[in-house]
Amino acid sequence: MDDLRNWHWAIRQGLAYSHSAIDNEVGSYIKIRMGLSVNKNFSFAGVAALSLAFTATPVVSAEYSDEDLARSLANPVASLISVPLQYNYDEKLGPGDAGSVSRLNIQPVIPFPIHEDWNLITRTIVPLVDLKDFPVKGRSTSGLSDTVASQFLSPTRPTAGGWIWGAGPVWLLPTATDDLLGTEKWGAGPTAVALKQEGRWTVGMLANHIWSFAGESDRDDVNATLLQPFVSYITPTMTTISMNTESTYDWDAEAWSVPVNFTVAQLLKVRGQIFQIAVGARYWAESTDNGAEDWGARVALTFLFPR
Repeated sequence: MDDLRNWHWAIRQGLAYSHSAIDNEVGSYIKIRMGLSVNKNFSFAGVAALSLAFTATPVVSAEYSDEDLARSLANPVASLISVPLQYNYDEKLGPGDAGSVSRLNIQPVIPFPIHEDWNLITRTIVPLVDLKDFPVKGRSTSGLSDTVASQFLSPTRPTAGGWIWGAGPVWLLPTATDDLLGTEKWGAGPTAVALKQEGRWTVGMLANHIWSFAGESDRDDVNATLLQPFVSYITPTMTTISMNTESTYDWDAEAWSVPVNFTVAQLLKVRGQIFQIAVGARYWAESTDNGAEDWGARVALTFLFPR
């Protein structure tokens, strides 16, 4: 049971909010059996994304400059529709460090103007997970994990001091199709983000806390805090260099999971479609007993739909 508990928190940590500069927030899972393995699909997606990058051109939008778009991607509560597809690979899971996990997070971000001074920003994480050799060597599980959905009420303009912020509820939905990939719990709590953008720099913090309030009685309760400080710099060529941590603290287990992410992203355009492609590495500064260790990898493709 301890192995499963540690794995669940490692999975949730890996399913972080990822919006270029903020690749964080406690996670989710769900499972769909597929004719091809998840890993093969992920590999194909990565090759296709890199192929697009070689034929792409710098972005120019009628309503947004390329710098406006790059800055918006560094802002988790920007009024911009985007659909990030984020792939993460981690290893050295479980007893003997034999396990590995691949995650493809589908993370649509949709803003709704509700007043001339306010936007409602919805951010949802739907993760596809491929777990190998965990909890024992030779056992593999693929599918969807729990879904995490957040709603941020955010002012349309920064404060007088230049701060951009948003706050609202976050929900944990037990959508996992295998008990190894999810918590079988319903959860909720507060979430908030604050950031400042000056010149080409973005600095900020995203945080949330989730408590479980219903679900299977024989499963561990959820009581976790996510802290995600982030910093990014946009070069004149619209390349975004980012660093963040995705630190999750499990209050019941009294344990931290702290991956540190380093990414480089480029804003591009192919046949009228604006997108950003990112690659990076992650280092697990702290993890649970059976969680991921050492180095991992991240690749992301974000489609943008300026209005």
